[in-house]
Amino acid sequence: MTGTTLAASGPTNYTAITISVGIVFCVCAAIAVVVWSYVQLQTHRADAVVLAGYRQLAQEAVANQQELRDQLARLTDKVQAVEQLMREVG
Repeated sequence: MTGTTLAASGPTNYTAITISVGIVFCVCAAIAVVVWSYVQLQTHRADAVVLAGYRQLAQEAVANQQELRDQLARLTDKVQAVEQLMREVG
């Protein structure tokens, strides 16, 4: 075996350590931003689907309400006709 040392025998190079840690931090931050953006996108897509369902439900409710108003108007006409008939008979 030779007598070589594994570590450098000079002073510590803090610039190289700072740059290395900085690069790793930037890469991790970029990954975190991408993941967060993706989650937000999926949340907005799910909200859009839910809102579309609510919109369709509201349209159906309006259509049903209009149908009920029409039926109520016909029923009111029939009740008035029966009242008129009862007045004429009685």
